[in-house]
Amino acid sequence: MIAAGVTADERAELKDPRNLAPAARPSYTPFMLTYTITDKDNCRQAGSLLRTLLPDAPLSYLRKLLASEHLSVNGKPASRETLLRAGDRVTLKESARTKGFLAARPALLDILHEDQWLIAINKPAGLAMHRTSEAGEPNLVDLGGNLIAERGEQGKLRPVNRLDRGTSGVVLLARSSQSAGMLGRLVKEEGLGKIYLALANEAFPADEGTIEHPLDDKESETHYKVMYQGGGGALVALWPMTGRMHQIRRHLSFIGHPVWGDSRYGGRAVPDCEGQLLHSFRTTLDHPATGEILDIFAPLPVEFLKQIKRIAGDNYGSLLDSLAALAPIQGDRPVSG
Repeated sequence: MIAAGVTADERAELKDPRNLAPAARPSYTPFMLTYTITDKDNCRQAGSLLRTLLPDAPLSYLRKLLASEHLSVNGKPASRETLLRAGDRVTLKESARTKGFLAARPALLDILHEDQWLIAINKPAGLAMHRTSEAGEPNLVDLGGNLIAERGEQGKLRPVNRLDRGTSGVVLLARSSQSAGMLGRLVKEEGLGKIYLALANEAFPADEGTIEHPLDDKESETHYKVMYQGGGGALVALWPMTGRMHQIRRHLSFIGHPVWGDSRYGGRAVPDCEGQLLHSFRTTLDHPATGEILDIFAPLPVEFLKQIKRIAGDNYGSLLDSLAALAPIQGDRPVSG
């Protein structure tokens, strides 16, 4: 029975079985939003996908959706860290509030991870980190500042790590001067675990190895593992053990396998490419505020995927699958996880 003194709209809402207590509607299944993961989101984490789908939602609401198991991958509840693969089926429980946050336009930036201390962004190739001498040219720091301002949030973003303009992938931005100090000390004292992917000239003489060649009169070391080579190119995973300027680009050029698109160090030209085909794929760190191990993946850019497909042909799908197994350094060499 519906109480008196309510409006016609309120009566209609109360009659709707979706608004009854759960015990009164055991057979009701909530509406689900369903997505199929494509190549461009391969190795995106579920928390990042949720932020992409709901770019204006408060961070607390995204955490609530995950804690309440509103997001599932292949029928199983997902956590923030759940790694997505091409072909995965993702479902999100629909509600009026969730529907209201669904993106009507592409997000300003590709957010990989976010908490109250930092934001991790998948920087596109060709985007500068800071303002340059060219007036009005977009840059990551300003775009990030615009993003948080559009949400009505306060704060100034400060880069924790940097990538060359032509390199894509994980960039960490501190959300306050306090968090910048904590993260800066972490980088200086412990460093960040990093895995890069590059497309370079074939043919590497060995499937894996170490490049030890001084740069700027300083010891420099890069581990590498060839994931695939053929069709004139090679997909290489790289673990920089030191942090010299342009280290990976210079080391690969030194051994005769320059990064594609890297005209400065002898790489072959790649039409319609904004920079070199070098991507910061995975970054790990011990979060200085929470103590948790933070593991952040950055999906590959569309142009990078296009070139992998061109050289790998029928091996393309299995090659994409293999990327998730790339793990940080253990001891003195890279391992698969």
